[in-house]
Amino acid sequence: MESKAVCAAADPAGASAVGIRLRMLGPLEVWRDARRVTLPASRKVRALLCWLALSPRPVARGQLCELFWEGPSDPRGELRWCLSKIRSVVDTPGRSRVQGLDDAVALDLADCFVDAIDVARELEHGVAAIDRVRQRELLALFQGEFLEGLELGRNPGFDAWLTAQRRRFRSLQAALLDRIVGQAGDDEVFGYLEQWLRLCPFEARAHRILLDTLARLGRVREGDEHMAVSARLFEAEGMDFGPVRDAWRSARGSCIEAGMESGLEPAPAPVPWRESADSIDEGVALATRRASLAVMPFHDGSAVAGAFRGVGDALVHDTITRLAKLRSLFVIADGTVFALHERGVAAHEAARLLDVDYFVGGSVGWAGDRLRVSVELVETGSARIVWSETFVRRAQDAFSVLDEISDMIVSSVAGEIETLERNRAILLPPDSLDAWEAHHRGLWHMYRFTKDDNALARHFFEVALRLDPSFSRAWAGLSFTHFQDAFQGWSSRAPGTTRALEAAAQGLLADDHDPAAHWAMGRALWLRGEHAPSVLELERAVDLSPNFALGHYTLAFVHSQAGDPLAAIASADLSRHLSPFDPLLFGMLGARAMAHVRLGQFEEAARWAVKAAARPNAHPHILAIAAFSLALAGTLGDARAQAAAIRRALPRYSFADFEEAFRFDEPGAELFREGARRIGMA
Repeated sequence: MESKAVCAAADPAGASAVGIRLRMLGPLEVWRDARRVTLPASRKVRALLCWLALSPRPVARGQLCELFWEGPSDPRGELRWCLSKIRSVVDTPGRSRVQGLDDAVALDLADCFVDAIDVARELEHGVAAIDRVRQRELLALFQGEFLEGLELGRNPGFDAWLTAQRRRFRSLQAALLDRIVGQAGDDEVFGYLEQWLRLCPFEARAHRILLDTLARLGRVREGDEHMAVSARLFEAEGMDFGPVRDAWRSARGSCIEAGMESGLEPAPAPVPWRESADSIDEGVALATRRASLAVMPFHDGSAVAGAFRGVGDALVHDTITRLAKLRSLFVIADGTVFALHERGVAAHEAARLLDVDYFVGGSVGWAGDRLRVSVELVETGSARIVWSETFVRRAQDAFSVLDEISDMIVSSVAGEIETLERNRAILLPPDSLDAWEAHHRGLWHMYRFTKDDNALARHFFEVALRLDPSFSRAWAGLSFTHFQDAFQGWSSRAPGTTRALEAAAQGLLADDHDPAAHWAMGRALWLRGEHAPSVLELERAVDLSPNFALGHYTLAFVHSQAGDPLAAIASADLSRHLSPFDPLLFGMLGARAMAHVRLGQFEEAARWAVKAAARPNAHPHILAIAAFSLALAGTLGDARAQAAAIRRALPRYSFADFEEAFRFDEPGAELFREGARRIGMA
């Protein structure tokens, strides 16, 4: 049995004072009152214990039976037997931790210490948020692979979960090592680097830091030896070792020039590690970069070994294709990610090797006729899980279900990354922004929908375009700011329309395959009163990228006023499905409301319009849709309350302003005019 001293070394958080401790970051161990508990021989009991320990909510007994038992005639009896064995491990006198709740099971570990839960909770917001001492304490909790040796076999659901958890915790451990290495002194850095390279043998950054440190300390011979071994390792796997070799040549040459070969005094102070731009001009890289993403192959419990036909592979291929069509991200090609996967490179390690900002990983599996897909978006540098979701669908046609799930993955991933990049850009000094950051700083202001913020958004889009005139997304953003000026009445309509068209045309010249460029042109043409050409441009946007939510929304916006109101409702619903938390959600809801008004469905229109007006960034035109729809539905009190809210922002607002902003056909305009008359705004 391990001694208390050894146990405490792996338990730096002071968890030895806790009655029960579970170690999952290594072979499973349970400790009670500083003594290790003999675990049941059944691997399924141990697997069930760990599943319940990490489950954030009670788990239905039926789900557990489907997950762990396929064959027995009495899976619920098997489950009861396993739970009795778990009770013998975790229950203490007067304290029952295995809880039956209706037809669900939960494991109450509120007064226990679980290393995996502790690590995941502490690193939820990234490594940078944790002080140095705590970083080392958390690293000490890693005593091996997550649940080392606990694979079940013939349980694809559990094995998929185990693979995903192992990937997650390897990623967290690598992020800790990356951060600690950057802060460690020369007397300890090599120990951490060795841990990092054992965990991620193809982590080019770790190799470069090691070689850079050896060169700085004048230990050229050791660097040459490491180079020789590492080069063989990379070449055996068919990986490019060139950038690491080039970095070593540069560092080695500088070391020899400075007369610092082994035996001489090392440099007095460490040089902070900095990635080198080996083969590209740094100015160009800064001007043209986009956030980068790798979608890693999912663990596929339904795939035949060695085959390239599993539903997981199909989902990854489809997701990569759809994300690439958005053209807002740099997406690694599927051939590369599958090649790394086939070599056994873990997802987080592959993401670091590819030097991407984010990666998507997940698992798929079947339970009877239900498909279960678990997905997570991870920020590579911090190992922080940015977004995660589990989709469970009953599938008659697997690939139609995959199409739906892929839609949700693409829209969620793109939206989450855009939000992160916007929020990050707003914290940076304005004079330090590259084109990508300036563009996202512009988006942050643009989506606030005020006159002053719109002007600031235009400024930052112009900064982005000075740095990179070929940045089509920035042209689309610039066009939108001019559209807003004209639509909101913040400037004369004719000049704003002209400038919106000019910027959109520049976006199309920069990249005719960018759906955002066609979206910008479609909005500008609508602003000029050209309904049919506007619809053609917007349809081109969604043809280029069926997941482009703003394209579907703007089709709804245009059709809700003068086109097909039923098509407007369908497009509004699809845009909300693709981007349920979009900054323009008020517009999606408002477009549906306008379509219902034109269909004579006033109560339905009022219901959607009130939802639109309740959005925090809804502008006065949206409140006017609500006021006039409510009036048409006969709810005059609520309609007048909306009118009062409008006049608090714009005291002179009337139906004339509303009619000037929109482009209704005559029957539609007359309906809204009648709503305005009923509350004295005509």
